[in-house]
Amino acid sequence: MGDAELFPPDLPVFTELGRREPRARAWLDGLPALVAAYRDAWSLRLKRPYRGGSCSWVAPVETADGAPAVLKLTWPHPEAAGEAEGLRIWDGHFAVRALRAEPADFALLVERCTPGGALARADHLPAGTRLGLGAAVLRGLWGVAVPTGHGLPLLGAVTSGWARLVEERMARLSPGYDPGLVARGAALLRELPASATRSAVVHGDFNPGNVLAAERLPWLAIDAKPMVGDPGYDVYPLLEQIDDPYALPSPDRVLAERLALLADVLDEDARRLAAWGTARRVETALWLADRGDRGGGAEAMRQARLLAGAAGV
Repeated sequence: MGDAELFPPDLPVFTELGRREPRARAWLDGLPALVAAYRDAWSLRLKRPYRGGSCSWVAPVETADGAPAVLKLTWPHPEAAGEAEGLRIWDGHFAVRALRAEPADFALLVERCTPGGALARADHLPAGTRLGLGAAVLRGLWGVAVPTGHGLPLLGAVTSGWARLVEERMARLSPGYDPGLVARGAALLRELPASATRSAVVHGDFNPGNVLAAERLPWLAIDAKPMVGDPGYDVYPLLEQIDDPYALPSPDRVLAERLALLADVLDEDARRLAAWGTARRVETALWLADRGDRGGGAEAMRQARLLAGAAGV
């Protein structure tokens, strides 16, 4: 298969990563050689890459014995550094199994999910059913014990860094957002990890696009950005992206019902899950403002206020 099929210029990893991250240019330039190196080293037959994702080149492959698998090569950045370690810890328990890994190159060979449709696209199922299915996968991931001597980042250290960024961006940009809500969001990024009553290997990016239909188990998680800390951190993207709850009539009622459903399946406190959502929406708002999208940040702040009401914070 030629380069035109393996590396089409409109692939998101080229169009989005190249535009968003100038530092990734050298990696993108060397990507064809890197793919070829792992094709040869791991004796793979390559197929056309998947079009999802903007930080990785990901393609279905066949191994030397004809078994289906997926080759993933990720632009080296801190959030992705623990993926191989997280998959090793889960060892196929509600996540795709890693078949080979070279963490130095952010290279992974993982099992292929069949049929592979994402939970985000399972529109034939009611939203509540999809939330329950996603929550069951999360519960399974959290059920794997955190091993002694793991190399994963600690959630509290990561979110404390985000809190500092929120405060710095608010002071520097003066975006006009509610200062009290911004301050509360920053405080929650520090307080929630410290007050957690349990710790787990969290997925780190548990949106329904990262949950695929499979055969070994009905649904498996992919594309983890794992950390160790409060499992409640993981829930908000699932709540937000099954559909858009903020666009529905009475979003405060919808949020309350769905938080209660998730809390029941996950044995978590609904108000704590809403507090994590508040913190994450505030962080997103200031991230968007820093990239010139103050309108998008204002919408994230509106959502943060609804979540803060559900959390009672």
